[in-house]
Amino acid sequence: MTAAVLYGKEDVKIEKVPIPRVGEGEVLVKVQVALTCGTDLKVYQRGYHARMIVPPALFGHELAGVIEEIGPGVRGFKRGMRVVALNSAPCQMCFYCSKHQENLCEDLLFNNGAYAEYIRVPRRIVETNMLAVPPDVSYEEAAMVEPLACVLRGLHETEVEIGDTVTVVGGGPIGLMFMQVAKAIGCNVIAVVKRDSQVAAAKRMGAHEAVQITKVSDPVEAVRMLTTGRRGSDVVIEAVGRSEAWEWAIDMVRKGGTVNFFGGCASGTKVQLDTNRLHYSEITLKATFHHTPETVRRAFGLISEKKIRSNDYITGEAPLSRLTQVLRHMLNRNGDIKTAIIPGH
Repeated sequence: MTAAVLYGKEDVKIEKVPIPRVGEGEVLVKVQVALTCGTDLKVYQRGYHARMIVPPALFGHELAGVIEEIGPGVRGFKRGMRVVALNSAPCQMCFYCSKHQENLCEDLLFNNGAYAEYIRVPRRIVETNMLAVPPDVSYEEAAMVEPLACVLRGLHETEVEIGDTVTVVGGGPIGLMFMQVAKAIGCNVIAVVKRDSQVAAAKRMGAHEAVQITKVSDPVEAVRMLTTGRRGSDVVIEAVGRSEAWEWAIDMVRKGGTVNFFGGCASGTKVQLDTNRLHYSEITLKATFHHTPETVRRAFGLISEKKIRSNDYITGEAPLSRLTQVLRHMLNRNGDIKTAIIPGH
């Protein structure tokens, strides 16, 4: 089969590799669509991911497809079923799983290889995080379950409430998804973005106001000016993964507010914090990573109910053979949100 293999920093090759063989409890899925995302772009830039992937390795993790082959012992699924298979599954036995923090599982099993004609889905994911896709849900919509599940967990852990002013720093797919969901639950949303195309996208997703950092001298002050009494936002979500943006987020939040450092910075990144402001303003700092089986199902429900639609996010389509060009194009921050990669075309 044809597949994308990550070898290192900005080094992805489209190669012929063997079709995976399935074992006990496993399934082989013929990939119908794989979506690009900000995490894959960071992995492409850095050449690795601290938790998810170590090169050389098959690449990509947002997918939906059709079951091609069933291994012995698989229950609830059969050949020909349309499915979405998540990129991980917890052990459900360790300390963190017992605390309902499955995303921090001591043996969190990751699965990569969405940018390929076929992908083997391990038994644990089949049993825990693979879902049958209804006929009226497209493959593109189903493939968006993974990022949406991460966003839902982030908002839940941040304890966002109806009526809150929520500032989202970042206009990529995840940032836009935060804006859309926050607006849907009744929040006043402020977007902090860089490019003209991101301003337009943020407004489409429900942002009431947008601060374009290239057109203001002080993004922090610009956000504060949009809040009552210049007090700052109730919640600030950093969805970029840069130290400067982490520091902005702390200065954009009000006294007693909460910051969620959702965007993961490169390994070894340091930030400077004003301890006086943190302490005397009672600012809560949180970071959320990944998803849980519960948020996966909540995300799947929203997509099945058509409350989140793929055409809001998918701005292009390309064959697997052009994946490298697509990733290079994304590095230029050209305004594309997600590209649907279609294997076999």
